[in-house]
Amino acid sequence: MKYVVVTGGVVSGLGKGVTASSIGVVLKACGLRVTSIKIDPYLNTDAGTMSPFEHGEVFVLDDGGEVDLDLGNYERFLDVTLTRDNNITTGKIYQSVLEKERKGDYLGKTVQVVPHITDAIRNWIESVSAIPVDGKVGTADVCVIELGGTVGDIESMPFIEALRQLSFSVGPDNFCLIHVSLIPVLSVVGEQFCSFFVVTITLRYCAENKAYTAQCTGAESIRLNSPFFSMPFFSAFTGAYEGETVSIFIASPPDLRDWTNMAETYDNLTNSVRIALVGKYVGLTDSYLSVMKALLHACIACSLKPSIGWIAASDLEEDSAKLTPEAHAAAWETLRNAACVLVPGGFGDRGVRGMMLAAKYARENKIPYLGICLGMQISVIEFARSVLGMERANSEEFDDPDAPDRSNHVVVFMPEGSKTHMGNTMRLGTRRTLFQTPDCITSKLYHNTEYVDERHRHRYEVNPDVIGSLEEHGLKFVGKDESGKRMEILEIPNHPFYVGVQFHPEFKSRPRRPSPLFLGTRTTDILHLTNHSDLKS
Repeated sequence: MKYVVVTGGVVSGLGKGVTASSIGVVLKACGLRVTSIKIDPYLNTDAGTMSPFEHGEVFVLDDGGEVDLDLGNYERFLDVTLTRDNNITTGKIYQSVLEKERKGDYLGKTVQVVPHITDAIRNWIESVSAIPVDGKVGTADVCVIELGGTVGDIESMPFIEALRQLSFSVGPDNFCLIHVSLIPVLSVVGEQFCSFFVVTITLRYCAENKAYTAQCTGAESIRLNSPFFSMPFFSAFTGAYEGETVSIFIASPPDLRDWTNMAETYDNLTNSVRIALVGKYVGLTDSYLSVMKALLHACIACSLKPSIGWIAASDLEEDSAKLTPEAHAAAWETLRNAACVLVPGGFGDRGVRGMMLAAKYARENKIPYLGICLGMQISVIEFARSVLGMERANSEEFDDPDAPDRSNHVVVFMPEGSKTHMGNTMRLGTRRTLFQTPDCITSKLYHNTEYVDERHRHRYEVNPDVIGSLEEHGLKFVGKDESGKRMEILEIPNHPFYVGVQFHPEFKSRPRRPSPLFLGTRTTDILHLTNHSDLKS
């Protein structure tokens, strides 16, 4: 096994994740099998309890692992299926060491960061890197490891030491360190400490500066391009793959024709489609990273550029009209000018009234609507209020827990969930959804299969007691779980495209295999709408 380690300096958010993913793409294009590991030095055991404002979206894997969003980058770029163990955290490492200590596995020794924590890190890396993630038998050729945070942080030190030890144990021919840095504050001179530099820069990195960086650091330098589909190229490692440093990795010159075609297709697109994204966390776009990528994948397949109208759900509400009238007016203008409406997942009651208004607007005006997880539950509540006349219809999540009347709950807490512990207590990972009829939009989008396996992350569900009333009034549940009691997909048959799904289809979208639900409006009977000038910006 050969290891490529990507570290970062100065500040976080320089693009280590996309850098690591792109390096993996180039190596894979050379005929090598690649796996990935993300190291997060925080004390949380996983990302499940983190606010999207704190750390971006929580990405969910097939096995139910709630992990850092960079694992989503790895899966999309490399087209692999990772496991929860491909995300290492300080919490996981210390938990495993302390469990061994309690069982007496260390034979009375004093348990210390070195060697016990560092050994645990090394053992974890070597064990996980041997697990195939591409559907083939046997271990991968290369493991790309991203160390989160910045070099120099106290919390990163055990991982830095463990990686240093790993480099000695596997030998220099099997270990390559790539450092990502911000060029304006770069002042490293003298000793070589990495094989490559990746620099983040907004202007063209001229040959003189490139040569100077290489001279000062003793490392090859790579310019980091910003466009999404250009990232995997790195000018094919700026030709460095032909040099001695990484020649050990290369089976053949990289074949990047697919990525080249995607990049050229995107660059040459002229028409765009306006998409209103109505959410709770629009202040940080990383909160909806997988949704954004799924929209990009689908739009490129449809020869359209996505024009995202970000709408903070609370700005649509009546209170906003009084407190922040300009934001209220702008939000409604964005919604009314959109070709389609998307309400993604989330937790808590903030903004839910605005989401209901968006769902109602799309339902009544025949605007294509996709509700994901919370977005599906919102559409059920809005329908119950507006169509069934249940004025107090609500989710148990948003209602007063001490309220005596529970009959208004059209969305309820799942019985197997925990109300005392938050981490890893939801319905997580890939679950099967059975189509109830082939005569529905969603079944057709999934090529008329009998079932679909998609990833979930929720602790509330549609109340089974109200299904009959909802369906009698026109809200059809066309997908259910294997028990037949859990609602997975809803549609309104007399609407051009009104779909809600309890799962998260964005997590399995790939650049060359867009999620069928994100392609929906392009492949149904409203195909002609995208040719109307009023749906283009």
